[in-house]
Amino acid sequence: MPLTTEGKVGLIVTVFELAVACLIWHIPDPYVVYGRWFRRKDTTSADNELNDLEIAPRISDKPPVPDEPPVLPPLASEPNPSHYYIMSADPRLSRDPRKAATPQPPPPPAPPPASNPQESEIVTAQTTSTNGIEKHEEEEDGSNFTLKFCTVCASNQNRSMEGHLRLAAANFPVISFGTGSLVRLPGPTITQPNVYPFNVTSYDTMYNELESKDPRLYKQNGILNMLERNRGIKFGPERWQDWAIGKPRLDKYSTDKGSKGSESGVVDVVMTCEERCWDAVVDNLLERGSPLNKPVHVINIDIRDNHEEALVGGRGILALAEALDKAAKEERSKVGSSGWTTGAGPAREGFDRRVPEIVAEWQDQFPTLPAIWTLAWF
Repeated sequence: MPLTTEGKVGLIVTVFELAVACLIWHIPDPYVVYGRWFRRKDTTSADNELNDLEIAPRISDKPPVPDEPPVLPPLASEPNPSHYYIMSADPRLSRDPRKAATPQPPPPPAPPPASNPQESEIVTAQTTSTNGIEKHEEEEDGSNFTLKFCTVCASNQNRSMEGHLRLAAANFPVISFGTGSLVRLPGPTITQPNVYPFNVTSYDTMYNELESKDPRLYKQNGILNMLERNRGIKFGPERWQDWAIGKPRLDKYSTDKGSKGSESGVVDVVMTCEERCWDAVVDNLLERGSPLNKPVHVINIDIRDNHEEALVGGRGILALAEALDKAAKEERSKVGSSGWTTGAGPAREGFDRRVPEIVAEWQDQFPTLPAIWTLAWF
């Protein structure tokens, strides 16, 4: 019996519904559609969202293969080491040049030790005995003992030389240095400083040169007055890094103010005038390796680099030096001076323990001059 038009439409609809039902029956959940998989949100969650579909990376529903290698971190040469990659059994990976062990060449032979002129000078100084040094060591054991000091700033011009003058006038053995690479003095503009090398240029040469350039300018800014003071103290600026510690300071240094008592080439206290100079001194002492094995106190007194503040800082340096010298004499009078010159006697140990307290008391008297202290070794 032939089907009517309505029967044909109903049959087609029925077949279509059966086909759709079969298709849905054979597709597992999550549904795989065009290379992505979808999963339904939990309709029982607290947010009670609609049963929408959210996209997530495709994951195979096959059981894991036990022989597959584990997840490994990326190679160091990968551009984004925060990503991790799954290493499959690709035979090309066995030929990956990044995983091949690079044979290390044998180390080159060690070069012969270079001769260090500073170390040779230190060794020579340790084995050299002069009448001046022996006489000074004899005085250290007597009533004429005083601590030996060193003042340091950037160019060995303003602050360190003011401290040098104050200590020398108080009969303290004192030497002074700068830590910069070159001596720099203000010029006509901030970009045109006057630059001189350390150790070879005298204060007198600098004075005459600047006076011939512009006497009005350099007298007005106080440079000529400063150089006039400096050339009456010693020959010229010296650089800390070039100082051969332990080498006798005789001959050309004998006319420097404060040279009496400093002939041995070592000091008890180093006073810097700026924190970067303190850093340079401490770092340099560490680099030298303490060949003399003698303790030295390195104290920074932060002083602004102008003529007025240098005068205030000079008074502070002298006050601290007097307090330290008084404590050293008290320790020597209590337990004797044995071993002081070698830095290992009981008097020296007692003095070393008292230095931080002395600096703290001094800081209360000079609150505008911040201080830093450490114990280092020559």
